[in-house]
Amino acid sequence: MKAVVLDTDDQFRISEMTEPVAGPGEVVIRVGYAGVQYGDVLVRGGHFPIPRPFVPGFEAAGEIIAVGEGVDKARIGEQVVALIGGGAYAEIVTAPTVLAINASGVDQRRAAGFGWVTPTAYDLVHTVGGVRGGDSVLIHAAAGGVGSLAGQFAAAAGAQRIVGVVGNPGQVEYARRFGYHEVLTRDQFPEVLGEETFDVILDPIGGPTRIASLARLAAHGRIVVYGNIATFEPVTVSANDLLMRGQSLLTYNSNLASQTHPQRLADSAARAMALVADGSVRIDITAEYTLADVETAITNLASGVTHGKSIVHIG
Repeated sequence: MKAVVLDTDDQFRISEMTEPVAGPGEVVIRVGYAGVQYGDVLVRGGHFPIPRPFVPGFEAAGEIIAVGEGVDKARIGEQVVALIGGGAYAEIVTAPTVLAINASGVDQRRAAGFGWVTPTAYDLVHTVGGVRGGDSVLIHAAAGGVGSLAGQFAAAAGAQRIVGVVGNPGQVEYARRFGYHEVLTRDQFPEVLGEETFDVILDPIGGPTRIASLARLAAHGRIVVYGNIATFEPVTVSANDLLMRGQSLLTYNSNLASQTHPQRLADSAARAMALVADGSVRIDITAEYTLADVETAITNLASGVTHGKSIVHIG
């Protein structure tokens, strides 16, 4: 089979590889499309200690063609999107059966776009952030894959006011399509908000943005941290200060959840998939690449050129 390999010299190459075989509790998927996500950027940058050569790609949409021991054979032929730890940029991949999410209600392109970002956005809003009717919500990286979905989930949860923050002026009009009442650029945040505070803030940026966001939390507000796009430098927070205002700083790590509580992640993914299938939530696929263009796709995501969701056509 053909696969994209990230080699020891940091170069991406298309290689011929032996097709993987399902182990116990696994399924084999013929991949139609793969999603591009920030984990690809982190792997390329060496932030994950993964031995190379390595086949990247963490979101595979396609058809189950075989199953391993302990898996119901009735799953063969099922259309799924798999949330995996690598290997999606290949014609064939294996996945844990619990994280091969039924995607029969959507086409393979949308299933690839669904990827990790949709259950992540669902959990940020519903499971961790606990957005309720009447809440005010601030979402950073509002034009990204997670941000474009989180705005929609917050609206569906009954948020009264949803403000998005994007990286540059070219992304403002794009982000407005996804449930935001107001969209700011990062250099406008937080000054143009006056004294406004928020019940829930979603922050994948880090650094000074995180500090400024903490200052914008309402009493009993929740800030949810789920990435460090700008910097990995730590931010120090006083638990005493949070306590005095009843505030909470929460974190979310979907990759860790897939290892420690995979069924919980799968349940969130299934609920999110139902909302996508019935049209309540829209996945916006803005770019489609080929296997030969995987490096370009990852570079565009890392540089902030990408908005919405990018996918790779496998076969």
